[in-house]
Amino acid sequence: VQLQASGGGLVQAGGSLRLSCTASGRTTSAYIMGWFRQAPGNEREFVAGITNRYGATNYADSVKGRFTISRDNAKNTVFLQMNNLKPDDTAVYYCALDLGGWPIATAQGRYEYWGQGTQVTVSS
Repeated sequence: VQLQASGGGLVQAGGSLRLSCTASGRTTSAYIMGWFRQAPGNEREFVAGITNRYGATNYADSVKGRFTISRDNAKNTVFLQMNNLKPDDTAVYYCALDLGGWPIATAQGRYEYWGQGTQVTVSS
């Protein structure tokens, strides 16, 4: 399985960005795709996850109400719509895939495949 992420960039505080991640290769019938982020000097942290089958979601408290994760199963693609961005959201964002199916894990060790990362920079 390969994951290709895109959509990062530079935006002012209060602005929006949408990240995309497309999975290619063989997956299970039920899997989870998630987004993590890592800021300089910080550990990688869970941002959001979604199941492919029912679209159930889970969010980190820090992004609830501002970020929305969604998926297009026909294209094996997951999106992360990020609104009202803050400077603290600045990080490299990674998409990841968990072939386990359920529940939506927040620990990065549960995810078997990772994308290359895309930089999101929010200026104040």
